Formats: sequence, C-alpha cells, structure tokens
Amino acid sequence: MALASALSEPTGRTVPSSTARSIEGFMHGLAPHWHARWAWENYELTILALARQFGLRRICEIGGGRDPLFTAEEARGHGLDLIVNDIDAGELALTPAGLRTAHFDIAGDLREPDAVRGGYDLMVSRMVFEHVHDVERAWTNIHALLAPGGVALAFFPTLWAPVFALNHILPESASRAIVHALYPARRDGGGDPKFPALYDWCRGSRARLAPMLQRAGFSDIHVQPFWGHDYFKRMPGLREIDHAFNAGAARIGWDFVTTHAYVVVRKAGG
Repeated sequence: MALASALSEPTGRTVPSSTARSIEGFMHGLAPHWHARWAWENYELTILALARQFGLRRICEIGGGRDPLFTAEEARGHGLDLIVNDIDAGELALTPAGLRTAHFDIAGDLREPDAVRGGYDLMVSRMVFEHVHDVERAWTNIHALLAPGGVALAFFPTLWAPVFALNHILPESASRAIVHALYPARRDGGGDPKFPALYDWCRGSRARLAPMLQRAGFSDIHVQPFWGHDYFKRMPGLREIDHAFNAGAARIGWDFVTTHAYVVVRKAGG
C-alpha cells in the first residue's frame, strides 16, 4: 500500500484491508526508506494514511504548542478534529487561532480537566518524546486517553546515534550553545526553541521497546527504525563518512545506532 493509494479515499470509518489489519501490516505496506529523510518528509502523510485506513477522526497532537501539525483549515479539509496538547501553557498560547487546545502533562497523573480518558482516536507527536521525563508513563497515559481501536504515532530521535549521544552526554549549557550556533532560529526567543533532551526510552529497537509498550497496554506494535541525518550537510568529508556509516548500519539492521524512529501502536477493541 503506497502512501498515494492510502490517501486516495476520504477520511471516515473504513475496514482495513487484509494486508493492513494490524499496525505492523499497515507500516509494511508504506514501504519506508531507511534514511530518516523519509520519516520527516512523510510524517504528515503517514498520519493521514492512518486516519483513512482505520477511520480515525479525533486527533490529539502531543506537544504541538506553537507549531501544530495542521492549521484549523487544513484539519477541517482532511476531515479531522484536531486538539493541540502541551505541558506548557505559554506554548499553547502561541497555538494558531482556530485550533482547540488541551493543557496537560502526557507523563503526569491525568488529573487535569483537559485530559479526557478515551477521548481520542489518534494521538501523534513529533520530536517530543526525547524531552519527556517518564516515557513509559506517557505511553500508559496514551493507552488511557485513546478510544478503543485508537492509534498513536510517536516520531523521535534515538540513542545511540553518535550525533544524539553527544547531545545526551554534554552538559545542557554546552549542547544549547552548539545548537544555537548552528541553528539561530533555535535560540531563546526564536521560532523553534531548544528544550533539554532526556532520551528516556528513545531507541529504535523493537526488542527493547516492545516489553515496555506491552506493559503500557499495547499488543499491536510497530517500531520503524531510521538511520541518517543532515547535521553534517555543510561538512564535506565528515558528511560522506557519516552517510556511509548509516547506510551500512541500515543494511545490516544495526538498531543500536538508529537516528530516529516511528513507534506506532493500536489500542485493542476497535
């Protein structure tokens, strides 16, 4: 099932085909490329394909804050009811007009009024889980917040890719200085601020993640590993060495050094 065909039908309750009754089968049908560039370029399309394949309409974007997945107009155009979540009320204050917001900690106790158990068909996040202090608790909460048959997709950077391992090991002040020097937009007050990265459970290995996700309540699980990044694109020589390393790791399936992952799970009962 290519992305184009997955997006050919309007959003609505559908019966998954025999090749995509499970999340594993669905992701296999998308035929992801090994390079993380595919993950970035197809994140929104993957979400829309999930919504169409499994008939998901009520979507919560975890940590969407100032930069949500879709505008209100785009969400309506796709037939989605989008709610933007964030732990930070200040970030939610920057959410574009027309979108509903939900202020709660995805790794908290879900006592906030905005945390509606069973209230979402689809929960998604992009570059959020590396900042979460208790990712296993977050997945357990996601299970509680999803309706029966609901789906969640988390897209995050992984250890132990050398570039992210360095970010993890360095003191936050040094890591912040490097990121600010390379990416001015990520300086304080910019449009894409840097938050401390913890990398709790941020791995690209199904063998490592599946037991934790099962404890959180999921049995329909897919971990899609990716390798490669663009941090060295302006550094000839190092860029080619790094690409060869990642291509080789992808070829043999060395998931200890993935750079990113999609984790996709579905709650039973749909």
